[in-house]
Amino acid sequence: MNSTLMSEVEGTVQGHRDGHGFVVVEGGEADIYLAPQEMRAVLHRDRVRVRIVRYDRKGRPEGRVLEILERRRAPIIGRLLLENGVWIVAPEDKRYGQDILIPKNATAKAEAGQVVAVELTEPPSLHSQPVGRITEVLGDIDDPGMEIEIAVRKYEVPHRFSPETLAQTGKLPDRVRAADMKQRINLTDVPLVTIDGEDARDFDDAVYCEPAKVGRRKGWRLVVAIADVSHYVKPGDPLDDDAYERATSVYFPRRVIPMLPEKLSNGLCSLNPEQNRLSMVCDMLVDATGEVAAYQFYPAVICSHARLTYTEVAAVLSNTRGPEAQRRADLVPHLLHLHEVYRVLLRQRGTRGAIDFETTETQIVCDDNGRIEKIVPRVRNEAHRLIEEAMLAANVCAADFIQAAKHPSLYRVHEGPTPEKRVALQAYLRSLGLNLSISDEPRPAELQALAQQTRDRPDAAQIHSMLLRSMQQAIYTPINSGHFGLAYDAYTHFTSPIRRYPDLLVHRVIKAILGKRKYALVVKSSIPGAAQPLRRRPGAEGRPMPKMEGIAPRDLEAWEAAGAHCSANERRADEASRDVEAWLKCKFMRDRLGEEYSGTVSAATSFGLFVQLDELYVEGLVHITELGGEYFRYDEVRQELRGERTGVRYAVGVRIRVQVSRVDLDGRRIDFRLVRDPLAPALPPAAPAGKGGRERAPSRAQDELQSVTEADRAVRRAASRERDRSNSARPSRKAAKRAAKSATKTAAKSGAGGAGGAPKRRR
Repeated sequence: MNSTLMSEVEGTVQGHRDGHGFVVVEGGEADIYLAPQEMRAVLHRDRVRVRIVRYDRKGRPEGRVLEILERRRAPIIGRLLLENGVWIVAPEDKRYGQDILIPKNATAKAEAGQVVAVELTEPPSLHSQPVGRITEVLGDIDDPGMEIEIAVRKYEVPHRFSPETLAQTGKLPDRVRAADMKQRINLTDVPLVTIDGEDARDFDDAVYCEPAKVGRRKGWRLVVAIADVSHYVKPGDPLDDDAYERATSVYFPRRVIPMLPEKLSNGLCSLNPEQNRLSMVCDMLVDATGEVAAYQFYPAVICSHARLTYTEVAAVLSNTRGPEAQRRADLVPHLLHLHEVYRVLLRQRGTRGAIDFETTETQIVCDDNGRIEKIVPRVRNEAHRLIEEAMLAANVCAADFIQAAKHPSLYRVHEGPTPEKRVALQAYLRSLGLNLSISDEPRPAELQALAQQTRDRPDAAQIHSMLLRSMQQAIYTPINSGHFGLAYDAYTHFTSPIRRYPDLLVHRVIKAILGKRKYALVVKSSIPGAAQPLRRRPGAEGRPMPKMEGIAPRDLEAWEAAGAHCSANERRADEASRDVEAWLKCKFMRDRLGEEYSGTVSAATSFGLFVQLDELYVEGLVHITELGGEYFRYDEVRQELRGERTGVRYAVGVRIRVQVSRVDLDGRRIDFRLVRDPLAPALPPAAPAGKGGRERAPSRAQDELQSVTEADRAVRRAASRERDRSNSARPSRKAAKRAAKSATKTAAKSGAGGAGGAPKRRR
């Protein structure tokens, strides 16, 4: 139901670092704006009832707080400061918007400048600041690992197991017992191997492949064995409660906050080499076209024959006579079979039209003190892709098995572009003069074809970024509507139960089906500190829960609650990881103030350009006031900034050279200054559209304009910066900053980050 004037709604406050805020309303209704005055009596994440008092010119509602229904009781993390004899804590999360007063007798002997946790003793009001007491002293801001200590508390990531969980873990055996192996298939003689990164410590999956006949044709038997966590983590146990609360492991540079205690994640449930382990097996027959012709699931006992790395396997596959192959001579035939089945699975991916955009992910390499030594791109080789295709196949079989049994479970759902995003994408493609269109109900193959057709263009990065942003985020839900990106009708997560709770639930469901039972999911009560559940999927607002054959509505509601919880905690883990990476990158760049680097524009916004440095893989902002002495207009359709006088255009993919001008550690922001003209010419001024909407090719006049532009910039660089800033043709710095603030939320939603860079994709 849409909000109407003077109506009252309930929701959760989401503060903004600029002082205003929003009320996030469950059910998919529009967020309600709260003016700074309204935010004085509330804090970020309070639950409130508001009345809608007006709408702005774009139809967005503005509210007035009527009642505070629930105060967030989690500790607030910040730095203790002494100002004019008064102790205050400045929150690390700027969305809180107010400093907290600390009485002299409530400082817990913390020193000025230290990072502390604060518990509120008096909430804020319209006329007074909040008051609190320090409950924990984390240490100095420069202490090794402090950024992680801050993040886990800032995002309320559970990082301590309950005493009951630790007691239960202590009673678990150190090795697999004979009684545990009963009623399981013995696969200890099958040469299964694990293939992971060099720094991996927990091993969820092991793989094996051998040639097999599928009918009368050539095929392969592909075995994917997954750690059987469900054997040790039972519903209702303290272990299960803690695992559900976390919902996922959280990965930081040099540290992991695991979903399960180390005795399980690195011990009993980890498929360590030469040790018997309990597992759930997906045993598949794959034909020559890459189709899974048959599969079965069963509990088994396995013994990993080797712990291999991606680098090692890639070396074996590229040279079967090299030193790596000689060291693993007994496993080389099996690795070659794995490579064969991978090749046909990869061809099948192309046949069904799955989306596979090339993106660059980075890895932070730290020293012993937790400081960044370097940032390097993650290189995906054949071994990475081999394991990915094997896991995808097992996940699809798990989804098919559960769907065929009509048992409720969680699916990994990824929906395609919304109608609004589809229209925006079509307008963008038309603005580039591309004779490419998207159907009203786009299929994955269409977007993949667009990526293939434009991959050799100079603005390919910009186009592919827009294609990615047109799609929705993947979520966990019992209502299966397929996985758009992977082009699967049904898909779930089965292969990582050590680090993802949804996988553990899927294992329990599969075991129940095999035992001709039903797994009854019990919805756990809201756990303090857990992430807020997601709103229902776009398009689902106001609709009753859909009916599914053979599944009671109450069961469906329980599964939807679990899916929302797991999805929300996945987002929380991503946000915490990005926050730590952004903090480390800011600290890394703080020692490089004044240095110049080459970079590429990674995003254009109304307030400036985000630029990723070539050598360091760090992203920062070139504010619009640093682009030169003219007015730049933001073209939302083309996603570019265009100078009104010269017509010069800055869009994704343009090469520029910048200087590191400012680093804001608290704001996780790096600012650059444009110090030289683009290394390669910026996009030329737009030519009038010709027949069919195509742009004309750059002419000699445009070349001359480029020369004039270069001369003009040389003159302007020689002029004083202060005079440039006062030029009437350019917006003032204050006005530009206002534009930046108003666009910050939009930029964050569109994926244009600050120092943290672009979010990683999750399947």
